[in-house]
Amino acid sequence: MTALRYMGWLTGCSVFTAFVSIIWQAFISLQALNRTTVLLTGLLAIEGSLKRSAVQPVPKVAIGYGACTDLQINATEFLERYYGRRIPATTTGSREIVNNEDELLQSFAYYFQNGAAAERVMANGTLFKQLVGYAKLMGKDTSGIQWFMGGNAPLMAVRFFMEGADVLLGAHMSKKLRPLLPKEIRLAGDEIPDDDIHLILEYKAGDSWGTYVAPRANRYILHSDRNNPHLRALEQLTDALKVYHPQLLVVSGLQMMDMFTFNPGEREARLQQVQRQLTSQPPDTLNHFEMASYVELRLLQQLRHFVLPYVDSLGMNEQELANLQQVLAHGRTVLATDWNPRIAHTLDQMREVFISLLEDFEEHSNADPRRRRISRIHVHTLAYQAILTTAGSQWKNTRAAAAKAALTAHRYVCKSQFINPEAVLQVLDDSFATSAQEDAPRMRIGAASPVPCWREYIEYGRQRQRLEVEICVAPVLVCREARKTAGAGDNISASGLAAQL
Repeated sequence: MTALRYMGWLTGCSVFTAFVSIIWQAFISLQALNRTTVLLTGLLAIEGSLKRSAVQPVPKVAIGYGACTDLQINATEFLERYYGRRIPATTTGSREIVNNEDELLQSFAYYFQNGAAAERVMANGTLFKQLVGYAKLMGKDTSGIQWFMGGNAPLMAVRFFMEGADVLLGAHMSKKLRPLLPKEIRLAGDEIPDDDIHLILEYKAGDSWGTYVAPRANRYILHSDRNNPHLRALEQLTDALKVYHPQLLVVSGLQMMDMFTFNPGEREARLQQVQRQLTSQPPDTLNHFEMASYVELRLLQQLRHFVLPYVDSLGMNEQELANLQQVLAHGRTVLATDWNPRIAHTLDQMREVFISLLEDFEEHSNADPRRRRISRIHVHTLAYQAILTTAGSQWKNTRAAAAKAALTAHRYVCKSQFINPEAVLQVLDDSFATSAQEDAPRMRIGAASPVPCWREYIEYGRQRQRLEVEICVAPVLVCREARKTAGAGDNISASGLAAQL
């Protein structure tokens, strides 16, 4: 009887403990849902403040260069099907060019296990066509492939159009691709027989391939372009700009030049044409450069010479920020970095890049008055949007732009205009430090301030000049199940820019 009583007591305690655990988990889930709903309501309210009045002119945006067709496939299904027994024992992110299947698998595994976006050139055109053929064959057996209009410039152009802008796009397109572009978007560029194809290997958080597991949703992009590296629509866009007079000029797609084999001096000549296009714009036209995945140090150094000094604004993700910061500070590139960096770390890197470009302007602007002083940086990550602007500059609505970018991130990646709080992950804490330095102020994220903003002074140059900037950070309501990541950065960046015009 004593044993039976003891067992009954243990059973009762177990049931009670399980009951308390269920109640506690429900309480925690309800709290998280309530916090998400409060943040969503706040973000939507801020976004709603962006509505333009009927008397406000429609912003005019010009953007280049290039276009392609994206062939999107599920990465792990594709690799399991065709390379299931060839999972590499070692990985490397140092492959600037992918020459064969072994290098492809090693490179993919490296970025996959780090959850980092990557874009690589496949010099072997025959192998690239073979991979595209594999993907098409897979599409006949399953519904696992999708075709999209691709390229940074077209995707950003469509987003600007969706946000109410009048858009001029500089790109060559085939007659098959042109109908995918809204007819209202003006096109400066020739018709070509065939578009370059980009193979998009998409994966979700938790996807596994052999022993490798993805910590977050992302993509690995392969291309073997023949049109886009030459920026073939550059001259047509330059001619169109003479009569278009945009409020904003966006330069994107220059990563297609990365590791491409040009004739001697050809790439420099094309970048000089980009420089002339930027410097020919009047002061009231804002210039923006959209960063991307670069691995070739020489090209990054050329961009530092021909492009960065002549733009007002930069857009990038956390990987591209770390890469640019290392190039500016130490003359070297980095591979995959932390896929979910602390806000304080990102903000410090943004300040370093901002200061480096300010000091470059101060040093060389007298000799070259065409240079522009950087006044905006937008960094988009999985968990948050961070926008830094110079106080009193032409950039307006910084808080609303950060909120808009955060909401666009969710809608695009989830492929849904409706945001369901129950389908959202809240990655950020309730507060964050504004810098990794000791005693840095902390900002709270909550009902009273869903998008924290503050002003501070940045010191730069030998004379320790001070410049006041505004910084806003918006939390992203992360999809529990990502549907599409390729093109997310282009849409996020364009929506933030559109809000600031």
